Formats: sequence, C-alpha cells, structure tokens
Amino acid sequence: MGTLFVDKLDPQSGTALEIGSSGDTITIPSGATIANNGTQTGFGEANTPAFLATLSADTSITDDVITLIPANNEVFDTDSAYNNGTYKFTPQTAGKYLVFVYAQCNASGAGQSGQFTSYIYKNGSAYCESELSMADNAASRLSATAISIVDMNGSSDYIQGYVVNNVISGSTTLKSDSNKKTRFGAFRIIT
Repeated sequence: MGTLFVDKLDPQSGTALEIGSSGDTITIPSGATIANNGTQTGFGEANTPAFLATLSADTSITDDVITLIPANNEVFDTDSAYNNGTYKFTPQTAGKYLVFVYAQCNASGAGQSGQFTSYIYKNGSAYCESELSMADNAASRLSATAISIVDMNGSSDYIQGYVVNNVISGSTTLKSDSNKKTRFGAFRIIT
C-alpha cells in the first residue's frame, strides 16, 4: 500500500471522479472531517416519509364508541403518503416509524369517572393505546397520547388514529387545531 500526497483531485473535464471499486471500503479515519459544500447524494438520510395531520374543526364523538379521528388538515406530508379523506398513512417506504396520536376532548366538570383513550391502529386493528382513567374528575378537558414505534412494510401497511370516551354520557367534543389539540403524525426512524 502506498500513500499519495496531493491537495486536490480533479476528474477529466465532463466526467465524474470515482474513488475505489465495487466491494471496496473507503475509510475516513477518526479525527478527519468531511466538508460538503456541494450536493450530497447516497448518504445522510432524512426522517421521511413524515406527516402531521390535525382536525380542521371541533368534532362531536359518541360516548363509548371507538371513533376514527377525522384528521383532515395536513400540516405537512413529505411524500404524499397521508390520505386526508380516509385518514390513513401508507408510507410506501419500509422501515420503523415513530407514530403518535394526541387527542383532547371537553369534559363537563365534577363527578365524572371513567376512561378517555387514544389508539394507534395498524392495518385496521388496535396496535397501541393510551388511557386516562379517573374518578370524580373536576377537569374541563381530558387528553390521552398514544406513541409507539411501528414497523411498516412499505407497500400495504397503514396506520390510523382512533379515540374512545366513556367518561361523559351521550357525546363530547374532540378539540380541533384552532385550539392546538388532537394531532396524528409519524416519521421514519433512521436505523
């Protein structure tokens, strides 16, 4: 092995510079810095696909009925993988995703007891849930956050957010984005 000492390598005009061949390992030693002043490709992955969706308006939900959260307001959707009509995120890129559902509803005051639960559903079935249980509650709002890492196959797997309230008799209101409440989102974890 020899050492080549140069300050700059330039390819021939109109060509690309290649270092090494298929199967080779290019090692950057400890303490060395790669300074990128141009366009990078092939490394430095992003946490995408990613999305965040909220409710565009307060939404009435029926007591003790598991309800799909109608998160129809896309705050962002990096890869057009979220459908704000079916409220499904189908990423089309395999990987592990950090997924969260934050839901908040009104409560009517003292003397309430029961549970308020948010769910992450994968492919139509409950995958993860977070439950707020209480007795003789005096709060005016209830919230529950479900968060999990979900392995997605990248072709057909999808996730949705659900909520159920069995604290308040009759119906209650799921709070919208105008109050910065009720959010559903995910992003791919670089592993």
